[in-house]
Amino acid sequence: MSAPTGTATAPAAREEAPERDCPDALVARVLAGELGPDPRTLRITMAFTTRQAVRHDGRRGGYRNEVLGLRLGSAVGSCAVEPGELPDGTADDCVGADVAGLLRHPLRPVAVAALDAYLMHTTPHTPENGAVPHALPAGSSLERSRARAVAVTDLLALPPGRTVLVVGVVNSLLEQLRSRGLRYVACDLKGGTTEWGEPVVTDALAELDRCDAVLASGMTLGNGTFEPLRAHALRTGKRLVMFAQTGSAVLPRFLGAGVSAVCAEPYPFFWLDGGPGVIHRYGSAEAAQ
Repeated sequence: MSAPTGTATAPAAREEAPERDCPDALVARVLAGELGPDPRTLRITMAFTTRQAVRHDGRRGGYRNEVLGLRLGSAVGSCAVEPGELPDGTADDCVGADVAGLLRHPLRPVAVAALDAYLMHTTPHTPENGAVPHALPAGSSLERSRARAVAVTDLLALPPGRTVLVVGVVNSLLEQLRSRGLRYVACDLKGGTTEWGEPVVTDALAELDRCDAVLASGMTLGNGTFEPLRAHALRTGKRLVMFAQTGSAVLPRFLGAGVSAVCAEPYPFFWLDGGPGVIHRYGSAEAAQ
């Protein structure tokens, strides 16, 4: 399989970055002012939650999303949460707070959104930082979901017959995997079934050994399940591809240290309107050949 167009490897300087050791080490470097301005001097000017309920035409089921957004200058950092998970007043607590304090916040989603905002501010999604833009067409919510699914699954670069652990069930991604002759294990903390009636498992780590690659949502950053996935990919050499609304500026920092590729989608997300948009892809599929 040839490598997809519109992907790139992050610059060499970032490949050697020590923050790739783990997410906690990345936070420590930000707090030390090693990756940009002192986060104690930067304040969040706006905090908000975005709530969505959707049922695409032709699909038998629907779902809900809730995302915490923190604005720092022109950048917005995001972290998805389970609907209703955030306490009332979380957004109010974040407004006017300095980034350093929010990086130490006891609620993990707040800390992740603050880290994402800081890195979006200091290292935006540009070609100089290793990102390659990928256009999403205008269209219905389902059309745009399917277009994003193509861009994400291209990064797997797997031949038919392989098995992918999908952490964070998105039916358009499963549909795209099926069309490519790829098997999958669907995993989501909510459980349930897929659009095709397949059971959704809830323990991703229990399924890793029987899968050839992992396709995971950035939401794993917010719920604490990212690091075990990254550690498994490091240990086994399996391909780990992240599709990231949560932590879109965070996950590219782990390219070459467990993460193989990232499809980064900063706010505003594809499901917020029907106009054309752009996502950003990091990492070359050639490594899978």
